Amino acid sequence: MTDEIILSMDDLREVTAFAAENAAAVLKIFETLHPLDTRPRKAIDAAWAFARGDKRGKALRDASWAALKAAQECEDAAANQAARAAMCASSAPYLHPLARSTQVRHILGAAAHGGHAAELAEGDAADVAIRHLERTAKHASPAVIEVLCHYPSPPAGGGRVGELLRILDGMLRAER
Repeated sequence: MTDEIILSMDDLREVTAFAAENAAAVLKIFETLHPLDTRPRKAIDAAWAFARGDKRGKALRDASWAALKAAQECEDAAANQAARAAMCASSAPYLHPLARSTQVRHILGAAAHGGHAAELAEGDAADVAIRHLERTAKHASPAVIEVLCHYPSPPAGGGRVGELLRILDGMLRAER
């Protein structure tokens, strides 16, 4: 594995669409508690816009930061994780072409935060997160798996989200 990975704009759009789909799947968790706070929805919308052909730029970065701010202001743990999933979706276009294990979060972060949001929303039920990740793995396109496999496996740490990220990473690499 070399230090530099060749990523096309199509690769970035595939990864971003995957992340946006995963964040959208748990957005209701946030919006149920914060119906007037549109920051996570706007972050997901920005991710979808990029996935469909818009440029990477300030609006996308601003949407990502705004979703993170929404998460930080949220007292409910499940809603916090759902907003973080939205933040990850809108930061997915900034996947770096360097073979660093930390870059896997750009690919799978929205799904891992989404899985954690889902399990927290169901009373911290770990089986909910695993079922969420299994559904997520079934929706990963071959292109997303191909991009993922260019990177080293994700690093240890990161709490429950890091654990879910590694579980999903293993599921997807096994698909290859």
